[in-house]
Amino acid sequence: MREKPILYIIIPCYNEEQVLPITAPMFLKKICDLENRGEISGESRILFVNDGSRDRTWDLIRQLAGEDRHYKGIAQSRNRGHQNAVLAGLMEAKGKADITISIDCDGQDDINAMDAMIEEYKGGAEVVYGVRSSRKTDTFFKRFTAESFYRLMNWMGAEVVFNHADYRLVSSKVLDAFSDFKEVNIFLRGMFPLVGFKSTSVYYERNERIAGESHYPLKKMLALAVDGITSLSIKPIRLITGMGILISILGIIAIIWAIVMQVTGHTVAGWASLICIVAFLGGIQLLSLGVLGEYIGKIYLETKARPRYIISERTDEITEE
Repeated sequence: MREKPILYIIIPCYNEEQVLPITAPMFLKKICDLENRGEISGESRILFVNDGSRDRTWDLIRQLAGEDRHYKGIAQSRNRGHQNAVLAGLMEAKGKADITISIDCDGQDDINAMDAMIEEYKGGAEVVYGVRSSRKTDTFFKRFTAESFYRLMNWMGAEVVFNHADYRLVSSKVLDAFSDFKEVNIFLRGMFPLVGFKSTSVYYERNERIAGESHYPLKKMLALAVDGITSLSIKPIRLITGMGILISILGIIAIIWAIVMQVTGHTVAGWASLICIVAFLGGIQLLSLGVLGEYIGKIYLETKARPRYIISERTDEITEE
């Protein structure tokens, strides 16, 4: 472990032209302060990952890279999602950095928590999770759905750190081991605990977004939850199996009951009960097929082994030109 580790701050960006001019100087000040205090090496960098933005985000990143050596940027060939953008940044830093810290561009995560993260790393931790100490800045609906998401993930068997998103420090040792994970469907906050190594958490207060609009509406959050569960757990399939066994037992009991009623001369009154049973079983079957379809779809994508990201440009190349 180096006394002055090389730090790469990984920042995924998607349509951040409003917030980038505000937060980029904040990241620069933080990395310079850490350098001046002797906490990190002078070779440390801020690495922006442009995730196929449709605004001027990439132009701003190129401009920043030309103004200060600390700024670097890579651009994906198209929008591939937040998780793949973070992954692209981590793999770009692999072999160059002793530690990486991934953080969003919007300024909501407290950048001063990086000091404590680096301190924990020097104390022996290989992974340091940034964890929100509270959700008092969220609306009731956002707080309820977010906390329910973490509880659901843990109940489903996916090992995730409660109230941790993608603000984390990862050592080069962990990053080397993580690079062996080749799956296409990735859910980073559930994958890093699978890697192992000594880990700890740093708690911080999350702020309101500085500028621009959130890129994670309810629809994307639900999609992320589905991806996380189906990528890390097979418990939904086991639940379907258990539900199928239970319904089969109930069905056998219903058949015996119907036969007994027929033999004793009693008829089953009305058609409403029959319609309800058919509708119930039909709904269960469709739901089960949907869950199985999610897993089959993921298997289909994995077998194609398509690249998880494609880098189309680098600011280093532009500088060299």
